[in-house]
Amino acid sequence: MLTGKIGIDLGTTNTVVFVPGKGFVINEPTIVALNATDNTVLAVGREAKQMIGKTPGDIRAYRPLKDGVVADYYITRAMLKYFIVKAVGSFNIVKPDVVISVPAGITATERRAVENAALEAGAKNAHLVREPLLAALGAGITINSSSGNMVINIGGGTAEVAVISLGGIVAFSSLRVAGNKLDQSIIDYVKKTYSVFIGEQTAEAAKIAIGSAVPSKNKLEFQLRGRDLVSGLPKDLTITSNEIAEAINPLLMDIAGSVQSVFNETPPELVADVMEKGIILSGGSSGLRNIDEFFKRLLGVPAYVAEEPILCVAKGTGIILDHLDIYKKTLLSKK
Repeated sequence: MLTGKIGIDLGTTNTVVFVPGKGFVINEPTIVALNATDNTVLAVGREAKQMIGKTPGDIRAYRPLKDGVVADYYITRAMLKYFIVKAVGSFNIVKPDVVISVPAGITATERRAVENAALEAGAKNAHLVREPLLAALGAGITINSSSGNMVINIGGGTAEVAVISLGGIVAFSSLRVAGNKLDQSIIDYVKKTYSVFIGEQTAEAAKIAIGSAVPSKNKLEFQLRGRDLVSGLPKDLTITSNEIAEAINPLLMDIAGSVQSVFNETPPELVADVMEKGIILSGGSSGLRNIDEFFKRLLGVPAYVAEEPILCVAKGTGIILDHLDIYKKTLLSKK
Protein backbone atom coordinates (compact mmCIF):
# COMPACT_ATOMS: atom_id res chain seq x y z
CA MET A 1 0.00 0.00 0.00
CA LEU A 2 1.34 3.43 -0.97
CA THR A 3 1.60 5.85 1.93
CA GLY A 4 0.74 9.44 1.00
CA LYS A 5 0.28 10.99 4.46
CA ILE A 6 2.30 10.95 7.68
CA GLY A 7 1.83 12.68 11.04
CA ILE A 8 4.96 13.40 13.10
CA ASP A 9 5.01 14.46 16.74
CA LEU A 10 8.51 15.90 16.62
CA GLY A 11 9.41 16.02 20.30
CA THR A 12 12.63 17.02 22.04
CA THR A 13 12.83 13.64 23.77
CA ASN A 14 10.64 11.30 21.70
CA THR A 15 9.32 11.27 18.14
CA VAL A 16 6.03 9.51 17.39
CA VAL A 17 5.00 8.85 13.78
CA PHE A 18 1.39 8.16 12.78
CA VAL A 19 0.32 6.72 9.42
CA PRO A 20 -3.43 6.60 8.52
CA GLY A 21 -4.59 2.99 8.27
CA LYS A 22 -1.52 1.71 10.13
CA GLY A 23 -1.62 3.70 13.38
CA PHE A 24 1.50 4.55 15.39
CA VAL A 25 4.35 3.06 13.41
CA ILE A 26 7.26 4.71 15.26
CA ASN A 27 7.76 5.80 18.87
CA GLU A 28 11.47 6.32 19.38
CA PRO A 29 13.87 8.71 21.16
CA THR A 30 14.79 11.88 19.24
CA ILE A 31 18.49 11.04 19.18
CA VAL A 32 21.06 10.61 16.40
CA ALA A 33 24.50 8.99 16.71
CA LEU A 34 27.16 10.38 14.36
CA ASN A 35 30.65 9.34 13.38
CA ALA A 36 32.64 12.43 14.41
CA THR A 37 35.28 11.78 11.74
CA ASP A 38 33.10 12.12 8.63
CA ASN A 39 29.70 13.16 10.12
CA THR A 40 27.93 10.04 8.83
CA VAL A 41 24.80 8.86 10.66
CA LEU A 42 25.44 5.60 12.53
CA ALA A 43 22.15 5.17 14.38
CA VAL A 44 18.84 6.92 15.02
CA GLY A 45 16.22 6.58 17.75
CA ARG A 46 16.31 3.71 20.24
CA GLU A 47 19.62 2.35 19.00
CA ALA A 48 21.25 5.79 19.29
CA LYS A 49 19.89 6.32 22.83
CA GLN A 50 21.63 3.16 24.01
CA MET A 51 24.91 4.83 23.03
CA ILE A 52 24.47 7.92 25.27
CA GLY A 53 27.25 8.13 27.83
CA LYS A 54 28.91 4.99 26.45
CA THR A 55 30.44 6.09 23.15
CA PRO A 56 34.16 6.23 22.26
CA GLY A 57 35.65 9.56 21.19
CA ASP A 58 34.85 9.16 17.49
CA ILE A 59 31.12 8.54 18.03
CA ARG A 60 28.78 11.21 19.37
CA ALA A 61 25.11 10.96 20.31
CA TYR A 62 23.15 14.16 19.65
CA ARG A 63 19.69 15.45 20.50
CA PRO A 64 19.01 17.54 17.37
CA LEU A 65 16.12 19.40 19.01
CA LYS A 66 16.55 21.66 22.01
CA ASP A 67 13.55 23.03 23.92
CA GLY A 68 11.22 21.86 21.15
CA VAL A 69 12.98 23.58 18.24
CA VAL A 70 15.72 22.63 15.78
CA ALA A 71 19.17 23.04 17.33
CA ASP A 72 21.07 21.27 14.53
CA TYR A 73 19.58 21.47 11.05
CA TYR A 74 21.74 18.79 9.37
CA ILE A 75 21.09 16.18 12.06
CA THR A 76 17.35 17.00 12.21
CA ARG A 77 17.09 16.53 8.44
CA ALA A 78 18.93 13.18 8.62
CA MET A 79 16.67 12.02 11.46
CA LEU A 80 13.46 13.07 9.65
CA LYS A 81 14.63 11.24 6.53
CA TYR A 82 15.19 8.10 8.60
CA PHE A 83 11.72 8.30 10.18
CA ILE A 84 9.94 9.10 6.88
CA VAL A 85 11.63 6.21 5.04
CA LYS A 86 10.92 3.87 7.95
CA ALA A 87 7.25 4.94 7.98
CA VAL A 88 6.53 4.76 4.23
CA GLY A 89 9.02 2.05 3.25
CA SER A 90 12.07 2.44 1.02
CA PHE A 91 10.10 1.40 -2.09
CA ASN A 92 7.34 4.00 -1.67
CA ILE A 93 7.40 6.11 -4.85
CA VAL A 94 4.98 8.77 -3.59
CA LYS A 95 6.36 11.67 -1.56
CA PRO A 96 4.07 11.97 1.47
CA ASP A 97 2.20 14.97 2.85
CA VAL A 98 3.55 15.45 6.37
CA VAL A 99 1.87 17.12 9.36
CA ILE A 100 4.44 18.07 12.01
CA SER A 101 3.92 19.39 15.52
CA VAL A 102 5.74 22.58 16.56
CA PRO A 103 5.74 24.56 19.84
CA ALA A 104 3.12 27.30 20.17
CA GLY A 105 5.85 29.88 20.75
CA ILE A 106 7.90 28.96 17.66
CA THR A 107 9.47 31.87 15.74
CA ALA A 108 9.20 32.33 11.95
CA THR A 109 12.88 31.34 11.57
CA GLU A 110 12.47 28.19 13.68
CA ARG A 111 9.32 27.35 11.71
CA ARG A 112 11.18 27.62 8.39
CA ALA A 113 13.95 25.36 9.68
CA VAL A 114 11.48 22.55 10.50
CA GLU A 115 9.62 23.01 7.20
CA ASN A 116 12.78 22.96 5.07
CA ALA A 117 14.25 19.99 6.95
CA ALA A 118 11.07 17.98 6.31
CA LEU A 119 10.96 18.88 2.60
CA GLU A 120 14.65 18.00 2.12
CA ALA A 121 14.06 14.75 4.05
CA GLY A 122 11.54 13.58 1.46
CA ALA A 123 8.18 15.21 2.23
CA LYS A 124 6.02 16.52 -0.62
CA ASN A 125 4.39 19.15 1.63
CA ALA A 126 5.14 19.96 5.26
CA HIS A 127 2.17 21.29 7.29
CA LEU A 128 3.15 22.66 10.70
CA VAL A 129 0.56 22.78 13.49
CA ARG A 130 1.04 24.13 17.01
CA GLU A 131 1.27 21.43 19.68
CA PRO A 132 -1.53 22.55 22.03
CA LEU A 133 -4.07 22.32 19.17
CA LEU A 134 -2.86 18.81 18.27
CA ALA A 135 -2.82 17.76 21.94
CA ALA A 136 -6.40 19.01 22.37
CA LEU A 137 -7.57 17.12 19.28
CA GLY A 138 -5.77 13.97 20.45
CA ALA A 139 -7.33 14.28 23.91
CA GLY A 140 -10.81 14.26 22.37
CA ILE A 141 -11.58 17.96 22.78
CA THR A 142 -13.86 19.59 20.22
CA ILE A 143 -11.65 22.57 19.45
CA ASN A 144 -14.09 24.30 17.08
CA SER A 145 -16.74 24.96 19.74
CA SER A 146 -17.19 28.42 21.30
CA SER A 147 -16.57 26.95 24.75
CA GLY A 148 -13.08 27.38 26.23
CA ASN A 149 -10.70 24.50 26.97
CA MET A 150 -7.30 24.62 28.64
CA VAL A 151 -4.52 22.20 27.73
CA ILE A 152 -1.16 21.81 29.47
CA ASN A 153 1.14 19.80 27.21
CA ILE A 154 4.34 18.86 29.06
CA GLY A 155 6.86 17.11 26.84
CA GLY A 156 10.61 16.67 27.03
CA GLY A 157 11.68 20.18 26.01
CA THR A 158 8.69 22.47 26.50
CA ALA A 159 5.64 22.89 28.70
CA GLU A 160 2.90 24.57 26.71
CA VAL A 161 -0.22 26.02 28.26
CA ALA A 162 -3.05 27.15 25.98
CA VAL A 163 -6.70 28.15 26.14
CA ILE A 164 -8.45 27.05 22.95
CA SER A 165 -11.77 28.26 21.56
CA LEU A 166 -13.34 28.38 18.08
CA GLY A 167 -10.49 26.39 16.55
CA GLY A 168 -7.73 28.76 17.66
CA ILE A 169 -5.47 29.59 20.59
CA VAL A 170 -6.85 32.50 22.62
CA ALA A 171 -3.97 32.74 25.11
CA PHE A 172 -0.85 30.64 25.58
CA SER A 173 2.49 30.31 27.30
CA SER A 174 5.40 28.28 25.99
CA LEU A 175 7.90 27.50 28.75
CA ARG A 176 11.17 25.77 27.98
CA VAL A 177 10.94 23.73 31.17
CA ALA A 178 9.83 20.10 30.88
CA GLY A 179 10.96 16.48 31.15
CA ASN A 180 14.66 17.00 30.35
CA LYS A 181 14.95 19.78 32.93
CA LEU A 182 13.19 17.55 35.48
CA ASP A 183 15.86 14.89 34.84
CA GLN A 184 18.61 17.47 35.30
CA SER A 185 17.07 18.63 38.59
CA ILE A 186 17.24 15.02 39.86
CA ILE A 187 20.91 14.81 38.80
CA ASP A 188 21.64 18.08 40.63
CA TYR A 189 19.76 16.97 43.75
CA VAL A 190 21.65 13.67 44.01
CA LYS A 191 24.95 15.48 43.42
CA LYS A 192 24.24 18.09 46.09
CA THR A 193 22.67 15.75 48.69
CA TYR A 194 24.78 12.60 48.31
CA SER A 195 27.91 13.81 46.44
CA VAL A 196 27.17 11.19 43.78
CA PHE A 197 27.10 11.91 40.05
CA ILE A 198 24.50 10.01 38.00
CA GLY A 199 23.81 10.05 34.26
CA GLU A 200 20.70 11.40 32.55
CA GLN A 201 19.41 7.91 31.69
CA THR A 202 19.60 6.92 35.38
CA ALA A 203 17.78 10.11 36.42
CA GLU A 204 15.07 9.50 33.81
CA ALA A 205 14.67 5.89 34.96
CA ALA A 206 14.20 7.04 38.56
CA LYS A 207 11.66 9.70 37.51
CA ILE A 208 9.62 7.16 35.54
CA ALA A 209 9.82 4.44 38.20
CA ILE A 210 9.01 6.45 41.35
CA GLY A 211 8.71 10.13 40.37
CA SER A 212 5.89 12.08 42.00
CA ALA A 213 4.74 15.70 41.74
CA VAL A 214 3.69 15.82 45.40
CA PRO A 215 5.10 14.13 48.54
CA SER A 216 3.21 11.11 49.85
CA LYS A 217 3.05 9.12 53.09
CA ASN A 218 3.61 5.93 51.10
CA LYS A 219 7.13 6.59 49.82
CA LEU A 220 8.47 4.59 46.89
CA GLU A 221 12.16 3.72 46.65
CA PHE A 222 14.59 3.37 43.76
CA GLN A 223 18.20 2.24 43.77
CA LEU A 224 20.65 4.46 41.90
CA ARG A 225 24.17 3.69 40.84
CA GLY A 226 26.61 6.50 40.14
CA ARG A 227 30.12 7.80 40.75
CA ASP A 228 31.12 9.03 44.20
CA LEU A 229 32.52 12.53 43.73
CA VAL A 230 34.82 12.14 46.76
CA SER A 231 36.42 8.75 46.09
CA GLY A 232 35.77 8.58 42.33
CA LEU A 233 34.52 5.01 42.79
CA PRO A 234 31.10 3.53 41.88
CA LYS A 235 28.48 3.87 44.59
CA ASP A 236 24.93 2.60 45.14
CA LEU A 237 22.28 4.63 46.97
CA THR A 238 18.52 4.59 47.46
CA ILE A 239 16.35 7.60 46.65
CA THR A 240 12.67 8.04 47.55
CA SER A 241 9.72 9.45 45.63
CA ASN A 242 9.46 12.29 48.16
CA GLU A 243 13.04 13.31 47.41
CA ILE A 244 12.24 13.43 43.70
CA ALA A 245 9.14 15.53 44.49
CA GLU A 246 11.42 17.94 46.39
CA ALA A 247 13.98 18.03 43.56
CA ILE A 248 11.51 18.84 40.79
CA ASN A 249 9.16 21.13 42.77
CA PRO A 250 10.76 24.45 41.68
CA LEU A 251 10.31 23.53 38.00
CA LEU A 252 6.69 22.43 38.51
CA MET A 253 6.08 25.77 40.27
CA ASP A 254 7.44 27.52 37.15
CA ILE A 255 4.91 25.64 34.99
CA ALA A 256 2.11 26.50 37.43
CA GLY A 257 3.20 30.14 37.21
CA SER A 258 2.86 30.05 33.43
CA VAL A 259 -0.67 28.59 33.83
CA GLN A 260 -1.53 31.52 36.10
CA SER A 261 -0.21 33.99 33.47
CA VAL A 262 -2.40 32.37 30.80
CA PHE A 263 -5.45 32.69 33.08
CA ASN A 264 -4.63 36.38 33.48
CA GLU A 265 -4.76 36.86 29.67
CA THR A 266 -7.93 34.81 29.13
CA PRO A 267 -11.39 36.44 28.83
CA PRO A 268 -13.53 35.81 31.96
CA GLU A 269 -16.16 33.81 30.05
CA LEU A 270 -13.53 31.31 28.90
CA VAL A 271 -11.99 31.16 32.39
CA ALA A 272 -15.45 30.15 33.67
CA ASP A 273 -15.57 27.35 31.04
CA VAL A 274 -12.16 26.05 32.17
CA MET A 275 -13.21 26.18 35.84
CA GLU A 276 -16.24 24.05 34.98
CA LYS A 277 -14.52 21.51 32.70
CA GLY A 278 -11.07 21.38 34.29
CA ILE A 279 -7.60 21.39 32.75
CA ILE A 280 -6.47 18.60 30.42
CA LEU A 281 -2.87 17.39 30.88
CA SER A 282 -1.03 15.78 27.96
CA GLY A 283 2.55 14.99 26.89
CA GLY A 284 4.98 12.37 28.15
CA SER A 285 5.82 14.22 31.38
CA SER A 286 2.13 14.22 32.35
CA GLY A 287 2.71 10.58 33.23
CA LEU A 288 4.37 11.82 36.45
CA ARG A 289 2.49 10.51 39.50
CA ASN A 290 0.02 12.92 41.11
CA ILE A 291 0.69 15.73 38.63
CA ASP A 292 -3.06 16.33 38.31
CA GLU A 293 -3.27 16.64 42.10
CA PHE A 294 -0.37 19.14 42.07
CA PHE A 295 -2.17 21.52 39.69
CA LYS A 296 -5.51 21.05 41.43
CA ARG A 297 -4.04 21.98 44.83
CA LEU A 298 -2.09 24.96 43.52
CA LEU A 299 -4.60 26.46 41.09
CA GLY A 300 -7.90 25.43 42.63
CA VAL A 301 -9.06 24.07 39.26
CA PRO A 302 -9.75 20.37 38.52
CA ALA A 303 -7.06 18.75 36.37
CA TYR A 304 -7.22 15.49 34.42
CA VAL A 305 -4.53 13.48 32.64
CA ALA A 306 -5.60 12.58 29.09
CA GLU A 307 -5.76 8.95 28.00
CA GLU A 308 -2.31 7.90 26.71
CA PRO A 309 -0.90 11.43 27.25
CA ILE A 310 2.36 10.73 25.40
CA LEU A 311 0.40 9.94 22.21
CA CYS A 312 -2.05 12.89 22.29
CA VAL A 313 -0.11 15.10 19.86
CA ALA A 314 0.45 12.21 17.42
CA LYS A 315 -3.27 11.34 17.63
CA GLY A 316 -3.99 14.96 16.77
CA THR A 317 -1.86 14.73 13.62
CA GLY A 318 -3.88 11.64 12.65
CA ILE A 319 -7.17 13.56 12.99
CA ILE A 320 -5.81 16.37 10.81
CA LEU A 321 -4.56 13.89 8.20
CA ASP A 322 -8.04 12.33 8.03
CA HIS A 323 -9.53 15.76 7.27
CA LEU A 324 -6.58 17.46 5.58
CA ASP A 325 -8.67 19.48 3.13
CA ILE A 326 -10.77 21.00 5.93
CA TYR A 327 -7.85 21.80 8.23
CA LYS A 328 -5.74 23.23 5.39
CA LYS A 329 -8.14 26.19 5.32
CA THR A 330 -8.07 26.76 9.07
CA LEU A 331 -5.34 25.36 11.34
CA LEU A 332 -2.65 24.90 8.72
CA SER A 333 -2.97 28.43 7.41
CA LYS A 334 -2.37 29.96 10.86
CA LYS A 335 1.30 30.83 11.06
